[in-house]
Amino acid sequence: MGKEITKRETDYSQWYNDIILKAGLADYSAVRGCMVIKPYGFALWENMRDQLDKMFKETGHQNAYFPLFIPKSFLSKEAAHVEGFAKECAVVTHYRLMNDPDGGGIVVDPDAKLEEELIVRPTSETIIWNTYKTWIQSYRDLPILVNQWANVVRWEMRTRLFLRTTEFLWQEGHTAHATSQEAIDETKLILDVYATFAEEWMSLPVVKGVKSISERFAGAVDTYCIEALMQDGKALQSGTSHYLGQNFAKAFDVQFTDKENKLDYVWASSWGVSTRLIGALVMAHSDDDGLVLPPKIAPIQVVIVPIYKGDEQKKMIDEKVKMFMEDFKALGVKVKYDDNDNNRPGWKFAEYELKGVPVRIAIGARDIQNNVVEVARRDTKEKTSVSIDGLANTVAVLLNDIQQNIYTKAKNFRDEHIAKADTWDEFEKLLDSKGGFISAHWDGTAETEEKIKELTKATIRCIPLNNLQEEGKCILTGKPSKERVLFARAY
Repeated sequence: MGKEITKRETDYSQWYNDIILKAGLADYSAVRGCMVIKPYGFALWENMRDQLDKMFKETGHQNAYFPLFIPKSFLSKEAAHVEGFAKECAVVTHYRLMNDPDGGGIVVDPDAKLEEELIVRPTSETIIWNTYKTWIQSYRDLPILVNQWANVVRWEMRTRLFLRTTEFLWQEGHTAHATSQEAIDETKLILDVYATFAEEWMSLPVVKGVKSISERFAGAVDTYCIEALMQDGKALQSGTSHYLGQNFAKAFDVQFTDKENKLDYVWASSWGVSTRLIGALVMAHSDDDGLVLPPKIAPIQVVIVPIYKGDEQKKMIDEKVKMFMEDFKALGVKVKYDDNDNNRPGWKFAEYELKGVPVRIAIGARDIQNNVVEVARRDTKEKTSVSIDGLANTVAVLLNDIQQNIYTKAKNFRDEHIAKADTWDEFEKLLDSKGGFISAHWDGTAETEEKIKELTKATIRCIPLNNLQEEGKCILTGKPSKERVLFARAY
């Protein structure tokens, strides 16, 4: 088939790229650093998006849309924000092209220079808070709970499909509140939504925590995050929720009259996850034969492959399959009957294994006579003979088992790769020999954090929310520390 996949142990990075390209999730584009998300990859994103969208709406949020272009002056109003994003901004300076008078094709019209340059959206805090100024006058206008599904551009020098591309898809929530506590509660609520989605839908165990000052979102007071562990022992930030305090409200002069008729600045949060989650799925669950997809978000949950000789057998199988296809659909199972005669059954088996379809059913004429089918599960590759009677119900139960098994496997791997280090020597040895999350003491300074990163390429992924206070000494400086933090090398 020409779809051989590099083994993980041979070259993990190439294995990752092979799966994305050969399973049909995405492709490289003519625009440097950007990707084409192919139909199968986009179907996966749609399933993730639709579930998250439902969860946002269940917690009182509404969708809106804001412009792709942001006036440059907006970005400069919040000092930390502009400093954080300045090096990643794409800038529009002109609005028209023209034929080159010297015959050199198309050129930018020098007379069509914009009065103010426009930034292609790297994130939307600035333009949204400029808008909120017109929406908010009184506490009665609060809270505003808005989410946006959009694309953003962050100019990247080194790109990687799904994990880091110049343009990517995401959602970004932007909320406005009358009190600090409401904004903090919102930030934590969304963190819980992200963690629930990751664990219950993506079968991806995550650690909830707070970022160190150095790792905070530009312009935030606090950044909360979910961190996941990939099979190569590296961490992947999989979602962030930011408590913005009054920083953006002050930058854009967004004030409201409270219940005591006093004027105050609005309190805020912002939060987002992106198509990077598809990269997380690939790296956390897949194997050397291709994707392994959790059933809840798989574009195809069950594929049925007929095995026959001649039209008579084909017709008999078609009739039987038609009967239990209806049963599957009645249970809400996404099922595909692949009776395409251009490819042999063996080719189809390999193709659906590569695409990570959770359950494959093979049915032949003899199977119908015996009232059974062969059921193969993608996660363990086990094959069993299953009665045709009640097949849809049997497979529905199996899909739940697969979902849980994928999670349990990933959680066991994650838990086995969390280790404590009390000395610098232990820390370095664990990083190089085992990887994963290393729980260690840190003196709380940005200087020490930067030095550790410089020496080992490991960063503080988060300060876990369930942290217990524990006196200790920083692994690098020996200075006092009140709690352990999680370090890891990361994507």
